[in-house]
Amino acid sequence: MDNPIAFLETQLGELPCAETLREYYAWWETKGRALSDTVDRAGTPWLRMYNRQGERIDEIVMPAGYRELVLQAYHCGVVWRALEENDWLASFALGYITSFYDPGLYCPHTVSLATAVPLAKYGNPLLKERYLAHLLKRDETVWQGATWMTEIGGGSDLGASVRTMAIPDGDRYRLRGEKYFCSNLGAELAVVAARPQGAPEGIRGLALFLVPRWHEDGTLNYFTRRIKDKIGTRSVPTGEVEFIDSEAHLIGSTEAGVYLILEVLNISRVANSIGSVALLQRAIAEAEQFARHRIAFGKPLIEQPLMHRQFEGWRHRLQCAFALAWTAVRMLQEVWQERPPYSPRYHLFRLLTHLAKYWTAEQAAQGAKWCMEVHGGLGVLSEFPTERLLREAMVLPIWEGGSHRQMLDALEVMQKKGAHHQLLQMLQPKADPAELREWQERIEAYLLLPQEEQEARLEELIPPLAQWVGQMGI
Repeated sequence: MDNPIAFLETQLGELPCAETLREYYAWWETKGRALSDTVDRAGTPWLRMYNRQGERIDEIVMPAGYRELVLQAYHCGVVWRALEENDWLASFALGYITSFYDPGLYCPHTVSLATAVPLAKYGNPLLKERYLAHLLKRDETVWQGATWMTEIGGGSDLGASVRTMAIPDGDRYRLRGEKYFCSNLGAELAVVAARPQGAPEGIRGLALFLVPRWHEDGTLNYFTRRIKDKIGTRSVPTGEVEFIDSEAHLIGSTEAGVYLILEVLNISRVANSIGSVALLQRAIAEAEQFARHRIAFGKPLIEQPLMHRQFEGWRHRLQCAFALAWTAVRMLQEVWQERPPYSPRYHLFRLLTHLAKYWTAEQAAQGAKWCMEVHGGLGVLSEFPTERLLREAMVLPIWEGGSHRQMLDALEVMQKKGAHHQLLQMLQPKADPAELREWQERIEAYLLLPQEEQEARLEELIPPLAQWVGQMGI
């Protein structure tokens, strides 16, 4: 439980880029773990808005060692392996190791990947020539990306909440507006949801834009208002950004904007699932280490019948959660190059992603809470890692669309695309025929309910469905 490489080997057998993964793991054990702890204990980073000449620079000031901490995974290939080698498995395996030690740090890597992918798929040749190579570098000059969608009105209903306007200006656009939750502040590039001038209201009127941090003359292209003081994930700075006629470049077409935005979000949702499972493994490992040495009523805590059974249950849940998340990873590698209109296989990927993002994040939060309870009073002390695990875990169900959103989106892809038919067909070789038939009848009966009742009762359908799919070990 205390070794992410060993766990990956038990689940996957032969590892992708095994030597690199082992080197990355060794780096975390010898150096990264201490750097991560230092960054977390330093608390919220601060914003240096002006230099000594009074020029606006909006520098995010991070603790010493942060640059090395965040760059290590870029060197190993968390972005370039996916795009240059089409090896998404290696990319997400690197993310798993990162998240075992620091799930917040996996956010910069994830959003950098989610910036590079739409640029590579939909960017025009000049845009790719100008920017893409910077995101794929393997040394300290690599650029980072960011994905900024959310405004003060909320993130789930983008069609209603996005007010940032994109005004045509020759071969580019100018953005006017603001984003409320902007993670990975300081990134050299960001992909941003905005509404082109004259576009219709609602989600169909949005488009995706690439926004550089700097103008070509070295001045800021947008401004940082403030940095958020978050409960956890201190290894990724998050804040508010203001666009004042900021240079922006359309990615793809205005008509297809909603699809590109959702593609970006679904990459991050798969990564969120991987981060959740890794955190859950870490929580079990920390609880196990403590319970083996704590003596209660004459024997180690882990040998007490109730506690022993709880450990068995959490190890089983970990395996199911990993199976569900890794299935989403494999599906993403298979379908990521598809463009709208998507195939039924792509909609199956969407369903699996919503199930995985929802269920793994919930397990991570509950597992971190249980780990703290195993430690008793020691679990709430800041000097030990358990309280940080809980702080980090509480962010995971909210990032990239909360649990409610994932359940509703899973329902939508079953209603409109019939993705559950593909899911049940995929499970057929492993599932008990009677159980498979029971689920098919259960889902079909559910989809005949009135719409409001379907939405209201989703907790009766999605959690057990996600758990069952994970138990199949697909």
